[in-house]
Amino acid sequence: MISEIKGGHVKVETHQGITTIEFFHPQSNSLPGTLLEQLTHAIHSAGNEKETKVIILRSGGEKAFCAGASFDELLAIETAEQGLLFFSGFAHLINAMRKCPKLIIARIQGKCVGGGVGLAAAADYAFAIEGADVKLSELAVGIGPFVVGPAVERKMGLAAFSTLSIDAAKWRTAEWARRRGLYAEMHDSAAAMDEAIHNLAENLVHSNPDAMALLKKTFWEGTDHWDQLLIERAALSGRLVLSEFTRNAIAKFRKK
Repeated sequence: MISEIKGGHVKVETHQGITTIEFFHPQSNSLPGTLLEQLTHAIHSAGNEKETKVIILRSGGEKAFCAGASFDELLAIETAEQGLLFFSGFAHLINAMRKCPKLIIARIQGKCVGGGVGLAAAADYAFAIEGADVKLSELAVGIGPFVVGPAVERKMGLAAFSTLSIDAAKWRTAEWARRRGLYAEMHDSAAAMDEAIHNLAENLVHSNPDAMALLKKTFWEGTDHWDQLLIERAALSGRLVLSEFTRNAIAKFRKK
């Protein structure tokens, strides 16, 4: 199944118990609101599909895994309500990944920025290649990683999350991210990574689905309040994006 989005898509394929969900956008796999909505729906549907045993989340192309929020849509926000609606898209997606009863493997083939780091953190097991560097650039454009913050902090710890949040202009290497738990494995090529992903997914397909679902629940213990928390965080970003400082900063980044 392919859901076409203006300039991009979400594609879902299931084969022998493995459901692969791929998102793509020509602007470095950035995430406009419609794409966020389609991704959330795809995760929710796969989680409820009996045929699906494990989910692989990936992005299209060979460059950036995800550039985070769409600058075009950020600049188009004119009210706090519109800001809440846009950033709630990230909240709904992360919560869908959190509550999905199937284990989610993330394939990180390139750099992660902002919301892309959040997706990697919300996955249950992330593979990456050398060069899949990370950056939480939100403060550099006048907002903050409020919505993805809980997922990043849960996976990497407060120290690493604070480092990424405060030094928002600096890239951290994939090895730095692996040592702090964002990536479970790192490989020197996409081919080696794909082979490792295939091997793990095949093993999981033959594991007890009830045991995997219960195991995932234990991984996410203590996060039941995120349904409310992430929406509250979305409101913070939705207000900040209206400031003159933020709009000027985003406009400058967009021109780069």
